[in-house]
Amino acid sequence: MTSDATPPRAGGSPRLTSIVIFVHDLEESTAFYRDLLLMDLATRSTSAALLTNADGDQVYLRAIGARGEHPFGSVGTQYAIWTAVDQRDLERCEKLLKERSAHVATTTASGLTLVEGRDPNGLAFMVTHPGPDQAARDEIMARVYAW
Repeated sequence: MTSDATPPRAGGSPRLTSIVIFVHDLEESTAFYRDLLLMDLATRSTSAALLTNADGDQVYLRAIGARGEHPFGSVGTQYAIWTAVDQRDLERCEKLLKERSAHVATTTASGLTLVEGRDPNGLAFMVTHPGPDQAARDEIMARVYAW
């Protein structure tokens, strides 16, 4: 397999630290993401909430109402994949998804375990272990082709 990727510049490269998710119900989504990602509610308004953690990661939730749509297969971000701290944390995420009837599947391939669920809006939600910083990815995971 060949790669056209440019090596990182000295001092590193940009990293993803924030995500904005449009949701139907702000309260329900805030509770879901706060509990699953172990984040704190930093601030909120009547139509948005900001969750943060000690690493500086941020999840912005913006309520758009019950009529909002997110078509799969359209141009744009389809889902984010989170990395559990360790195997125990991955198992905690899987248990929480099952308790909320939000668990879809747990699969293991090439040393990577992926727990997939759906958030309260029906959006795909995935947590893996180990993360790419611990186990380099050398193939495109099948989930990318799943729709």
